[in-house]
Amino acid sequence: MDTSSILFAFGLTVFAGLATGIGSIMSFFSRKFNPKVLAFSLGFSAGVMIYVALIEIFYKAKDSLEGAIGTKGGYWVTIAAFFGGVALIAIIDKLIPSYENPHEMHARPEDNPTQSDVAHPKLLRMGFFSALAIAIHNFPEGLATFMGALTDPTLGVSIAVAIAIHNIPEGVAVSAPIYYATKSRAKAFWFSLLSGLSEPVGALIGFFLLRRWFNDITFGIVFASVAGIMVYISLDELLPTAEEYGEHHIAIGGVIAGMVVMAVSLVLLA
Repeated sequence: MDTSSILFAFGLTVFAGLATGIGSIMSFFSRKFNPKVLAFSLGFSAGVMIYVALIEIFYKAKDSLEGAIGTKGGYWVTIAAFFGGVALIAIIDKLIPSYENPHEMHARPEDNPTQSDVAHPKLLRMGFFSALAIAIHNFPEGLATFMGALTDPTLGVSIAVAIAIHNIPEGVAVSAPIYYATKSRAKAFWFSLLSGLSEPVGALIGFFLLRRWFNDITFGIVFASVAGIMVYISLDELLPTAEEYGEHHIAIGGVIAGMVVMAVSLVLLA
């Protein structure tokens, strides 16, 4: 791995993390925002992530592990690592109380409470805990983007765009309560942005921890785990959130569109 590849992968991870800032800005103008557009975008993101995880990443991990430890053993390790990734992100979700977990949707952006609806300290606490919860979730997402870009730049761009779309409503989840509690757009924006920047932090920590032991087996296990994380995020977070923001068929249309675009791009750019 040369320096330029590492910098490119890190840049994509930063880009994906900064998307929470876009969500923060949107929350300030939520009355002008069409939730159906976000529903389609989230569905599109889920389609990209599911297709990439199951068609591309899983089999790259499988090929790497089978080459290192044999066909049958490699396949079993790939399966175990995939569901290990699912278990990891599920445990993270479980450890965060549902009320404070931004992925457990309770209200749409256009339904943001006013100052008279909820006490300021409660709103402020909600915003801070949402920022912390998103920061925790973004660690494995950052590693997914980083690893994908290191392996295949085209694949890395696809993952980064999908996760960036996914991060937009997370930015709303952080900034909206902080803004309504403090009436400070600056505080709402910066807390939202900082929660997203945990993605490049997660990527760097994961990279430096794994670099010493980086070989075909490590690569296969990490990549299969990343595939599991991406599938879980899509099924547990992206699709339910898309349903919250728009009609069912709009979200599913986005999923299919994401899969088609991803399939065609992988063929054209292969």
